[in-house]
Amino acid sequence: MPPRQQTRVAAFLISAHGALARQFAFTLPIKLKSAWQTELNAQVYRETEIISLLLRATSWEPDLTLGYMTASWETAWFPAPIEEIPDRTLAAAAGLAAFAHAVHAGIRPAALLPLEANANDPFAMALRRIEFESGRLLQAQILFLKGPELVPFRNAVSAALERRHTEIDKLWAQALEGVGITIPRTE
Repeated sequence: MPPRQQTRVAAFLISAHGALARQFAFTLPIKLKSAWQTELNAQVYRETEIISLLLRATSWEPDLTLGYMTASWETAWFPAPIEEIPDRTLAAAAGLAAFAHAVHAGIRPAALLPLEANANDPFAMALRRIEFESGRLLQAQILFLKGPELVPFRNAVSAALERRHTEIDKLWAQALEGVGITIPRTE
């Protein structure tokens, strides 16, 4: 994958996973009281590992559009608690899980690699690793979003998931189109 494409893909992924790491860190209480809070703690570190991997594996190239694009991405990542959930901590955690689910399920970075990609290329390895980790992280989000605490709010959770997936899919496609990569949209 050429450096121009690597730069755009890595910038988008770093922005999304950085937002997840920040939000997981700020959602964590000082004392862990439930299993889902323990999982949030673990996810902070996994998101940080993804960022670190991308920073080192990417062949960076100047991209003048990144300033504008990053501002729009960071705005899209703002926390979105699920308003229909009266418990503010649970509402924030559910909104964050919906965002994380959209990032981990909707972005398939390894699918961008050409079939002839060198298996030993650091960037190709990083994208494959990110996709593998995303699958693992996705399992935790699914368990939480389908967990007993959120059963009474199933419709609201489903609507939040759909909104976040649509938003992430659109931003991901726009970021890639700017460097000549087209992915089919699911609109």
